[in-house]
Amino acid sequence: MSLSLPADPSHARSLTGVVPQMMAALDARSEWFAPARSAIVFVIDGLGIANLRARAGHARFLTQAGGRKDVARTVFPSTTASALTSLLTGTPPGEHGIVGYRARIPGTDDVVNQLRGWDTDGLPLAWQRSAPLTSTSGRPCFAVTKGEYAGTGFTAATLDGAEFHGENDLAARVARAADLAARHPGSFTYLYAPELDGIGHKRGWQSDEWVASLERVDAAARALDTALAPGTGVIVTADHGMIDVPRHRHVLLDEASELLDGVRLIGGEPRMLHLYAEEGQAPRVLSTWHDAESSRSWVLSRDEAFAAGLFGEVHADVRGRIGDVIVAPRAGIAYYDDRLADKAAQKMVGQHGSLTDDERIVPLVRLGAFA
Repeated sequence: MSLSLPADPSHARSLTGVVPQMMAALDARSEWFAPARSAIVFVIDGLGIANLRARAGHARFLTQAGGRKDVARTVFPSTTASALTSLLTGTPPGEHGIVGYRARIPGTDDVVNQLRGWDTDGLPLAWQRSAPLTSTSGRPCFAVTKGEYAGTGFTAATLDGAEFHGENDLAARVARAADLAARHPGSFTYLYAPELDGIGHKRGWQSDEWVASLERVDAAARALDTALAPGTGVIVTADHGMIDVPRHRHVLLDEASELLDGVRLIGGEPRMLHLYAEEGQAPRVLSTWHDAESSRSWVLSRDEAFAAGLFGEVHADVRGRIGDVIVAPRAGIAYYDDRLADKAAQKMVGQHGSLTDDERIVPLVRLGAFA
């Protein structure tokens, strides 16, 4: 089956290389960034470069600080659990094993949440296979984020070794990160802002509420730049971008849908499905989905996804977590399992997870010593 997958911009850096290169800059040996005394990565969840450019007048600081080529490509799936793990371990999803929002535990019928499942589904820390860079760098590391993430399994799995600082107010978060970097030469600080993503899911990135949140994030980035001690390098980036999918663009999979014939379990998320087939039914599922959906989605077998390198190098322990068939929309649609009693997910407007540039290309803005 012939595949036509999107090509990443040639100038886009890989998100997996950002933190390793920032840490290398602290020893004046980075290939990407100038030497720095301390480093901060400021992750604005859900801010794609297309979103930023479309609302450039509401984010003048970030727009002016970043050039046209200051972008990175996030991982596939373009979703928070996978992307933040890749950012903080320097490894692709096929290696660390967080291959989407929900994934199957091989050999079982359990499809677990890989963002919150550590606390709700009993996922062991070893499920995330790669050591966080904050645990192996041998330098002071800090995580400055919302207080609710203290002690969660995902925090432990991705930020082991970092000293946690909870600040619910974004301005306070920024001030704390700048202060930590100033007081601890040679340190690395992870600064995280989830607010924009939350508004985007609820209202859509084209909403007035999203624009207002973008203005607050832009002001926070400006305040961070102003507060930096000499020699502190900052990278402002994101885990993924976002597209709006209104309700009339939902594709509902119900009991009568032929697309579910031979499908045992569904994982992933609305814009990146893992389809786990009944025994011996994978070819049938692939053919059915390809015939029905290939005009608006990329439909691949597991082996085709591996050959295309979508998950990076895939470890043997991770293979079974990935669906027999992968479905990633190229059109502005989202797939929902309508058999589920809980319809809350169908209320979300902003979506991400697929291979489109709007979802995968994110800012890579340099401030301070990295500017």
